[in-house]
Amino acid sequence: MNAKPKSYPDFVNLKYDFQAGLNVALLAIPQGMAYALIAGLPLHYGLIGSGIAALIGGICGQGKFITLGPTNATAVLLFGIFASLGMILEDRSLNLFALSVIPSVLICTSIILVIAGIFKISFLIKFISSTVITGYISAAALLIVANQIPSILGIKPNRDLGTSFVDLFTHVVGNFHNVSVPQLLLGLITTTVFIALQKFSKASPNVAITLIICSILSHTSLLGSGDVVYLKSLNFDQFALTLPNISNSLQIWSTILQASFALSILCLIEGLSIGKSLASRHGSRINENREAISFGIGNLGCALFSGMPASGSLTRSSLNVNSGAKTKFSNVFTGILILLCLFSFGRYSSLIPVCVLATLVVFIGISLIKWSHLKAAIRTSRSDAITFFITFFIGIFFSLQMAIFLGVVTSLILFLKKVAEPEMTEHGYNEFGELAEINTNSNRSDAEVSIVHVEGELFFAAADLFYEQIRRVGERRNIKVLILKLLNARHLDATSVLALKELQDYYNENGCSVLLCEVRKDAIKVLRNSGFLDIINRKNIFPHILSNPTLSTANAVKRAKELIRDEKVNLTIYSDEKKDSR
Repeated sequence: MNAKPKSYPDFVNLKYDFQAGLNVALLAIPQGMAYALIAGLPLHYGLIGSGIAALIGGICGQGKFITLGPTNATAVLLFGIFASLGMILEDRSLNLFALSVIPSVLICTSIILVIAGIFKISFLIKFISSTVITGYISAAALLIVANQIPSILGIKPNRDLGTSFVDLFTHVVGNFHNVSVPQLLLGLITTTVFIALQKFSKASPNVAITLIICSILSHTSLLGSGDVVYLKSLNFDQFALTLPNISNSLQIWSTILQASFALSILCLIEGLSIGKSLASRHGSRINENREAISFGIGNLGCALFSGMPASGSLTRSSLNVNSGAKTKFSNVFTGILILLCLFSFGRYSSLIPVCVLATLVVFIGISLIKWSHLKAAIRTSRSDAITFFITFFIGIFFSLQMAIFLGVVTSLILFLKKVAEPEMTEHGYNEFGELAEINTNSNRSDAEVSIVHVEGELFFAAADLFYEQIRRVGERRNIKVLILKLLNARHLDATSVLALKELQDYYNENGCSVLLCEVRKDAIKVLRNSGFLDIINRKNIFPHILSNPTLSTANAVKRAKELIRDEKVNLTIYSDEKKDSR
C-alpha cells in the first residue's frame, strides 16, 4: 500500500504563514518609512503602500514567492520624476501639486500592468537586458546615498537638487561647516549598531531593532539636543480614499505617461525576476501574466489609499520564503499587520530622529549595489559595457526615467545589430580531397563546389547583409555549385526569401547552381508558402534529417557532382562518422 504524501493541515499552514507575515511586517514597516523618505513623500505613503500592496498581492497573486510593496528603485524613480520638474520643497519633500498627481501615475501604471497580464505580453520584458537594470540600480543607489547625506549631517538641503549626484556632492562639501554634531554622532551610533546586529544575525529584523535602539538613545541627555530633527507623527485619518486631480494631471500628462511606463517596466523586471528566482530554488514556477495583473491591482489600491508605487521586493520576498511561508496568505498577514501597526503605533513615529532613518536608508541603498552584477555587466561583452555605462551615467547626471528608456533602447539596438549579422563559414575541398574550412579571400581558377554554413537570424533586418556576404563568396572564384547549410539559420521571412531568390538569380547568371541543405521543417514551410520551393527546384533542396544529421549535406554534395559532371573532381564526404570516398 502506497503511503500518502505528507501534507500540512490548513491551520498549520496558517500558523507558518502568520509567523512569516510577522517577520516580513517587522522589516517592511521601517523600510516603508525609509522608501517614503527616499521618494520625498509623507511617511504614511510608505506604510500604507506596504500594507495595501502586500494585502492585495496576497489575494490576487499566485503564491508566496512575491511580496509586493515599495522598493528602493520605484521610490527613487518617483522622486527623480518630480525633482526634474522642480516640484521639491526645502525639506526635500514633494509639493502639493506632485502629491495630487501621484494617484494618476499609479492608476496609469496599474492599467499598463493589467493590460500586460491580460494580453500575455509580459514576456516582452525578457528582451530587456539585465545590464540595463544593473546600470539603473547602481545609479539609483548612489542617488539614494547622496540624498540622505544632508539629513545625516544636519545640513539644510537644497530643494533644487535631487537627481544630480555631482550637484548634491558639491552642495554637501560647500556646506560642511554647518554640520550638526549631535546628528552626526547619532548617525555614527546608528551605523555601529546596525553593523553589529548584521554581523550577529542577518536574519533578524535589524532595521527595526536599530531604529528602536537609536531612537531611545536620541532622547538621552547626551544627544537630547534641539539640533536633532524628528519625524512627524502618523494617525488614522491619513488612511482615506484619494482620487487623482484631473486638472493637475492634464497639465503634465506626458510626464505621467513616461513615469507610468518606466514604473511598469521596472515592476515587471524587478518583481518577476525575483519571483522566478525564488520559485526556481524551491522547484516551482510562477504565472508571469497573473503576477503582472496582481502588480497592477496592487498599484491601483495604492493609488486609491494614499500609497506609493509597489513592486516585488527582494528583501521582503526572500524573508517571507525563508521564514517558512506555506501559501500566499503569508502576504495577506503581512499587509494586515502593517496596517494595524500604522493605526495603533503611528503616533509614536515622532520619536524617531530623521538622521537615524536616513542612515538606515544609506545602508539600504548600498545593499542595492551588487559587485558581481557590476563585474558581469562591464566585463562580459562590449555591448553590455556600453549599455551599462549609458544607463548609469544618464541616471547620475540627468534623470532615472530617461536612463531606463535610453538603456532599453541601447540594449535593443545592440541586440538587433548583433543578430542582424549572420555568421557564415565557407567549406570546400582541399588538395587532399577533404572537406575543410577555406579562405574566402583566395583566388582559384579550378571549378569548385563551395559549402557555406549560415548561422544566425535571417529575419528582415539581416536579409541585406546576408545577401551581400553570400554574393561576395562568388567574387573572383570559379564556383560551379554553391551549397547553403541552413540548419542554424533562424526566423526566415519574406525579406530573407526574396534575398535567397536574388542570390539564386545572381549565381545562375554566372553559371552556378544553388543548393540548400539541412533545411528544417519550419524553413521548408516558409519556402513553400512563398513559392520559392518551386522556383529553386525541389531536387536542389535537402531537408534536415534528425536521425542522420550528415545525410542532408552528403546528398547535396552528390547532387553537386551530378551538376558539375566532371570526373576529375574528387570529393570526400563524411557521413555517420564513416569516410566515404568517391
